[in-house]
Order: sequence, then C-alpha cells, then structure tokens
Amino acid sequence: MADSRCSCGQGNNTSGNRETVCIDTMRVLDSCRDRDCYEDVRVFLTPAGQDLVDRTTVIRTVCADIIGTSIHVVGVPFNNGFYQINICFYIRLKLESCLGTARQEFFGLVVLEKSVVLYGGEGCATIFQSNGEDNFCAAPVFCSGRDNLPIAVVEVVSPIVLKTCLACPECEGCCCVPLPECENGELPPCIVEAFPDGVPSASVTGSNRLLVSIGLFSVIRLERSGQFLISASEYAVPDKECPPAQADEDPCRMFRKMAFPVSEFSSTCLPNPHNKNSR
Repeated sequence: MADSRCSCGQGNNTSGNRETVCIDTMRVLDSCRDRDCYEDVRVFLTPAGQDLVDRTTVIRTVCADIIGTSIHVVGVPFNNGFYQINICFYIRLKLESCLGTARQEFFGLVVLEKSVVLYGGEGCATIFQSNGEDNFCAAPVFCSGRDNLPIAVVEVVSPIVLKTCLACPECEGCCCVPLPECENGELPPCIVEAFPDGVPSASVTGSNRLLVSIGLFSVIRLERSGQFLISASEYAVPDKECPPAQADEDPCRMFRKMAFPVSEFSSTCLPNPHNKNSR
C-alpha cells in the first residue's frame, strides 16, 4: 500500500482529480513594493539629439521604455540574512522637438538607481545541476567557494514621465553627471543595440540640457530555491511599502497620490483551475 504522504516521483494520477505534488521552486523570503519619483534627471543624448535640443525650445516626451537593468546583491555587514539590492534602470526616451513647423524625433537615455534592503536568509549548500544535455565527454565543472546568494527579482511597469524641461548648464549645480557603465568602460551591449542611430554619452554637451522627472512603480523580492509539498495559490503583491528615500517634492506630489497598479502585476493570463473548459 502506498504511503499517504506524497513523495517525489510518485503520483501517476490519470483520473483527472487534483493531487498533492512535490515541487522544486523558488521561495519568496521577503518582498516590498515602492513608488519612486526621480526629479530633474539628466537625459543623455547623441550629438544629433543634442543639436535638436540646442535649436528648439519646445520638446515633449512621447514614451519611455525600460530597455535593461543591472542588479547586484550584497550581504549587509553584521546583519546575517539581510542583503542590499542595488538596481540600475536603463530607460530609453522617445522625444519630439519642434523646429519651426517641422517635427523632429530623437531618442535619449536616462539611468536611474535604486537600493533596498530585504531579508534573504542564509544558504550553506552549493547547488549543481545538469543543463539538459548529454555531457558524456564534456569537461567537469568545478566550483570553488562561490557565494550562495539569494536571487533578486525586480518587477516594474512602464515609467511615467511627469515633466520634460530644458536647462542651461550654467544654471545647474552639477554640470557633469556620470553615466554608469560596465567594468570594461562601455555600456552593456543590449543598451547599445537599442540606439541604432548612435549611443548617448555623458560627453555630449551643448548650450541646453534636457531634464525629465520620472515616476516608477516597482515590486522587489528575494528568492531561494527549495523543495516543497504544497497546495498552491496565486501569489499576491506585498502590502509592505519600501521606506521613501526623500520627502515629497513637486512634481512628485502628484505621482505619490496615484493608486498602485496592482492589476499590472497579477497573472491574469493564467487559466482558472476550477473551470473545466480551460483545460
């Protein structure tokens, strides 16, 4: 007689009834949600884009898309199990300017940085797994003391551009804003490929500087792999909010009054398990 406790590898159920199964999945150890307002952030431009900014006084942002992120997880000293998550968002802006009665389109790059601290537990085991291929003649894989860090997952919706304005470099306190780059001194290849007409650079300067204020909704969580015997249900967006980095300031006041878009993070495309027609 089979054991009433389900074990991995058992349970060949063909009757169509739901059963308890053993799974290997990622466990969410801690998570938070946040709404960040970045005010008067510099837009990095190509020489052609800077030329348009210098020749016009009418500019608007058509849309903003996150084209890449850089995520780093490091342990917090003297706080076992807690980790600092450093996130860098690369946002491509599609902009339009007016030169007389002609409309000119160009692109710019905005880089936003965010840092939060979440609990990620402690892992002592080193995990090895196959890649799904026959590696009979492949070289062995050696691992020497790598950190068993949790996995950081960042979910964001499309950025909201709250304001677009021009400013002269002489009127700004900081005239040379650094552009985050890779260790080899170049932007990531996926960021470069998103600008086929030229790569925006911090070295491109002119008589005017383009600034934008951006609102960003995000959900951040730390996960670790685990084996569970569970009855699954859909994961809900966390209620805990990330501590604000600074006090409300215009135009962020309007952004912070917006309702959090919970539906954007829900898995609405999944079929209803109680609906027989969805099978």
